[in-house]
Amino acid sequence: MTDSHCHLASHKFPASEIPELIARAKEAGVYRMVTLATDEEDIPRNVAIAETYPEVFACVGIHPCDVHLTRDDFEEVVRPHLCNPRVAAIGETGLDYYHPAPEGWTEEDYHARQRDFLRRHFELAKESGLNLVIHTRDRSGTASFDDALAIYGDYSSSVQAVFHCFPGPTELAERVLAAGALLSFTGVATFKNAQICLDAARAVPLDRMMVETDSPYLAPVPNRGQRCEPAFVAHTAQRIAEAKAIPLAELVETTDKVCESVFRFEK
Repeated sequence: MTDSHCHLASHKFPASEIPELIARAKEAGVYRMVTLATDEEDIPRNVAIAETYPEVFACVGIHPCDVHLTRDDFEEVVRPHLCNPRVAAIGETGLDYYHPAPEGWTEEDYHARQRDFLRRHFELAKESGLNLVIHTRDRSGTASFDDALAIYGDYSSSVQAVFHCFPGPTELAERVLAAGALLSFTGVATFKNAQICLDAARAVPLDRMMVETDSPYLAPVPNRGQRCEPAFVAHTAQRIAEAKAIPLAELVETTDKVCESVFRFEK
C-alpha cells in the first residue's frame, strides 16, 4: 500500500533513521511513501530523500502556518523542483484558521496571505501539470474548508486536489466530493472518538479516497501516543476496510490506484 502523506524530513526523523523507517514500512506492506515539504528549508530535504530512496516521492510547497516566514516570491523556491521526476505533486499548502496569527499579524491579514499563497500554488499546479495537496483546519466551523473549496472552484477543471487528514463529518465530505476533490484519511479513523470520521469514510466512494499517516503525527491505535511512521498506515487501512465492510486487499488496491491517478510516480 501507499502512505500518501508523511513528513520524512521532520526533525523527529533523524536522517540516520530513514533507512530503518523505510525498512519497517516495507515489512508492514507499505512499498511507497509520499513525503511533503512545509517550508522553504524543508523543500530540498524532502527532495533529497526522494532522490535517495526509490520507495519515496516528494511534494513541494509552503504550509499555511509558514506563510508569514516565507519570501513573497515563493514560486522561485518551488518552481525549480517541479520538473524533477521524484516530485509527485505540489503541497502541503492550504488554509489554517486554527492556529492564532503570529505576532505582528492580524487574523485577517494572516488568513488573506494564506489564501493568496493557496491561489498561487494552484497557479503553479496548473502551469506544471501537477496536482495539489491541501491542508485545512479550523478552531470551529468550516471557514477554512469553505474558502479552500471556493478557491479550488477556480482551478478544478485543470488541477486535482486532495484534502488530506480529513476528520469528517459526512456532510463536508460530500461537499468536497461534489467540488471534484479527493479525501485522505489518517490514524484519526482508529481513535476511540472516531465515529464522525468513520461515518465519512464509509460514505466516501473507495475510488475517491486515500490513506495516510501524516507522520510523525497522529499515530493510530495501537500505536497511539508514539511517534507515528509510515508503517502505521496499515492500521488505518485495516480500520477503514472494516468500517466499509470490504476486504483490506480491495481497499489497498483501489486506494493505490487513486494515488497513481493523482501523484506523478515516475520510475
